[in-house]
Amino acid sequence: MQGFEVSRDPARLPLEARVHPKWEIQKLKAPIAGVLVPLDRVPDPVFSQKSVGDGVAIDPTGNELVAPCDGTVLQVHPSGHALFMKTKKGLELLMHIGLETVKLKGEGFTPLVQKGAQVIEGQPLIQFDADQVARKAKSLLTIVVFSHSDRIENIEILGMSGDSPVLGIQDPLMQVRMSSGSKAQVDQPVMSGSSSLSSAQSLSESLKILNPTGLHARPASILVNLSKKFTCEIFLVKGDQRANARSLVALMSLEVGNGDLVQVDARGQDAEAAVAAISQAIRDGLGEKNEESGSHASGISATDTPAAPTKGTVQVQSNTTVSQASADSRPTSRVLRGVTASPGRAVGAVFQLKSQEIVVREKGESEEKESERLNHALCEAKFQLETIAGLLKKEGDSSRALIFEAHQELLEDPNLLDLARRQLSKGKSAAYSWKLAYLQAADQLASLNNQLLAARATDVRDVGQRVLRLLEEVQATGSQFPENCILVAEDLTPSDVAGLDRERVIGLVTTTGGSTSHVAILARSVDLPALAGADGSVLQIENGTLVVLDATHGELRLQPTAAELAECQARKQADEAQKKAEAERAHDPAVTQDGRRVEVVANLKGSKESTHAVGMGAEGVGLLRTEFLFMNRDSAPNEEEQLNSYRAIAQAFGKERPVIIRTLDVGGDKPLRYLPLPHEENPFLGERGLRVSLNRPDVFRVQLRAILRASEYGQVRVMFPMVSTIAELRQAKEILEEERIQLGVAPISIGIMVEVPSVAILAEQFARECDFFSVGSNDLTQYTLAMDRGHPKLASQMDGLDPSILSLIDLAVKAAHRNGKWVGVCGGIASDPQAVPFLLGLGVDELSVSIPSVPAIKAQIRRLSQLDCEALAVRALQAESAAEIRSWVKIEEN
Repeated sequence: MQGFEVSRDPARLPLEARVHPKWEIQKLKAPIAGVLVPLDRVPDPVFSQKSVGDGVAIDPTGNELVAPCDGTVLQVHPSGHALFMKTKKGLELLMHIGLETVKLKGEGFTPLVQKGAQVIEGQPLIQFDADQVARKAKSLLTIVVFSHSDRIENIEILGMSGDSPVLGIQDPLMQVRMSSGSKAQVDQPVMSGSSSLSSAQSLSESLKILNPTGLHARPASILVNLSKKFTCEIFLVKGDQRANARSLVALMSLEVGNGDLVQVDARGQDAEAAVAAISQAIRDGLGEKNEESGSHASGISATDTPAAPTKGTVQVQSNTTVSQASADSRPTSRVLRGVTASPGRAVGAVFQLKSQEIVVREKGESEEKESERLNHALCEAKFQLETIAGLLKKEGDSSRALIFEAHQELLEDPNLLDLARRQLSKGKSAAYSWKLAYLQAADQLASLNNQLLAARATDVRDVGQRVLRLLEEVQATGSQFPENCILVAEDLTPSDVAGLDRERVIGLVTTTGGSTSHVAILARSVDLPALAGADGSVLQIENGTLVVLDATHGELRLQPTAAELAECQARKQADEAQKKAEAERAHDPAVTQDGRRVEVVANLKGSKESTHAVGMGAEGVGLLRTEFLFMNRDSAPNEEEQLNSYRAIAQAFGKERPVIIRTLDVGGDKPLRYLPLPHEENPFLGERGLRVSLNRPDVFRVQLRAILRASEYGQVRVMFPMVSTIAELRQAKEILEEERIQLGVAPISIGIMVEVPSVAILAEQFARECDFFSVGSNDLTQYTLAMDRGHPKLASQMDGLDPSILSLIDLAVKAAHRNGKWVGVCGGIASDPQAVPFLLGLGVDELSVSIPSVPAIKAQIRRLSQLDCEALAVRALQAESAAEIRSWVKIEEN
């Protein structure tokens, strides 16, 4: 395994730390033998989100922890499972054996050193009974992290070469680059007596620590991060001892146990607020269940979680009765239409969510003070987003987590920050400067009438509002939802959706957005019916109005009759029964009534989805989007990292199931920090897809080598995105062949995405150059119809069943079959039940669909006749519109 870096967030560093001309290097040896594990894969958010600090984890194969370098022992936890030490170069290091091992109260651990001991590299520190601890603890993963320090510039994790990152004890582990200047003494471990602090003081009452094992690493790190939100000096007082609340070492050195009494002492401008917030956090258990109340902290800011409903709201019960009037007396229902963002049905009462307007003062104090305020808010916003993403990852929801990781990127966007800083230099306040900057940036994106960029504009507003609330200390409004409500809004942000109370909000309706926005992705991930692009009149519907949301068919029915309510509920129950039946046959092949076999595979966004896809009956991977490996980082993934991911997926599907790996598909609309591209007026017609890879052969060759090496573990195929000319394809094939010969592996199948009309038109020539086609219907539709994907005003016209799109697919299929090649469809229409009969009729051999859709699509194919589908396809090629084509196929209602 080659080294990988854990870089500090520059926004957290003062200016002098970013530009310091002199550096020192601190090297560490492995304190225990075992397998190297990146910190973000540790199943504990306090460590994976780096609340304690940056570093790495080791899955141990030994039972003794030794000193990784020379230094001084600052503290040995009373339970013997963790130890703090300070290196000779002045950095503080935590070594924590196992997860949740503090609960063992020392059982199985034997500390060999005491606080204050001078230790040398390799000296034994702690011995432990690995078998005993492993039986009783959550994990033996041993954490080695540096406490957050302004001196640290970056941490490089070193590993052994080869396929497995196995370390022997005292093998090279980490190398830290740090500033050589003296560090401000802000983390003095323990203080006693008085100090010359600000006269503005606030002291809490005595607070009883209710955490079962006291202030160990997890609750202490939460207290540290909470303290950093305030500008005043904060101390935790236990008896005659005092500890800086911003220092993890200091807090743990107090050895605060369950039942101990402490006080919060703050000195400075916001002392009173700090004492109130920290005192309440201690009462709430600092993220842990406590012994007396059983309460616990959620880990997500209260601004992300809806509050309880207000009294007197209309409630729609599960039996569809309305508390104020009988539905039988209502007039004939009125229907509003929109675009399906997330399919499903719901019966509920309308609740209008109004956007929150935060009024800010224009004039600021000094530029220095306002810059500090903005930096503080940016850092806190990043912490919130890291927390949300970490919790989603822990729940196995990687697709939702990626959205909030992308939001973190926006906090470091140079253009956005430059806009704000220009205003700060003019004497404006931090809040005014930030608000002006993010609204201007969002408006610029939205004005491009480009669906993906319009979605990005929504993300900018979401992140902008988060930071603005922190600057103005304003909590999010509009979070008091009645039960069984259909949330209606002009627009919703990913944060709005992620923070919804799913037991109260049962559906979404917006007047903007489309089926591929982040909000739509989030809604589908939690199976929440959602309608986008609805008529603006929906914003005038009164709260409490009873509606039926049929997002599957793009309808919102107002004031439904009793019969319509009963029908909707009956269909919902039938939907659930059908899903259950489809799941029972998920692993059966998809064979039409007259014997034609169609392969149904899955679209994957990452290796973690493999097990889920196999369990849902996917017969392979029709599209692996490799962007998940390249996004949200400072450098491209190396060959070993890519190989590990591709190999894991290939092994999950076995030798008998194909895995199609698409090479990197990025461009002007999906930029990467380490692949700078020139500004383009229309990024969809510029450098993207294969063009980017051909222009960066260093990155391209690394990916191709990893794919080729992974082919030895399964039926791996490679696919090139956004091909538009024969020359591009031939150039890519030549590079692939050069790497294959050098590696000495067998040839693999080569395919291309049919996303550009030129490929379909010249399909005969392309079919002679590759082994298969995969139709990317989303891009093929936008390029053919000259409409941005999911444009708010054009979304309803952007339909992959337009006869022009079907005609291009028909050209591709016929050319491929004449040359003995096969064709798949991996775009949105592959998962569309109305489109499936036409695709089968055109002769498509494979459908690559979203993972949840696999059982349903396979079941639908079993109900179809290939001859009937072919007759439908012939008619469709002569049709005039997608609406006409869709009218011929009525999806069987339950």
